[in-house]
Amino acid sequence: MRVIVFFDLPTLTSENRREYTRFRKFLIKNGFLMMQESVYTKMALNQTAATSIVESVRKNKPLEGIVQMMTVTEKQYNRMEYVCGEFSSDVLCTDERLVVF
Repeated sequence: MRVIVFFDLPTLTSENRREYTRFRKFLIKNGFLMMQESVYTKMALNQTAATSIVESVRKNKPLEGIVQMMTVTEKQYNRMEYVCGEFSSDVLCTDERLVVF
């Protein structure tokens, strides 16, 4: 199983930034891996372990902001589709526009 944590925390004040950093370091220290900015995931052996992970995150959540968690099976996690944009370049790699004097 996987526990995925999504969060959106305010960073307007120095106290907000401190809480953001504390929460992020908590996740990393406890074995979470960053999937993308503000999205972390951790593998759990079974539902009991996943419940324990969720409770741990609940206890360490910041006072402000939004923290969301989702538990999925490995089969569901492996069906995740990664969509990336195509590479485009404005530089022409042909000699059609070559000017010879």
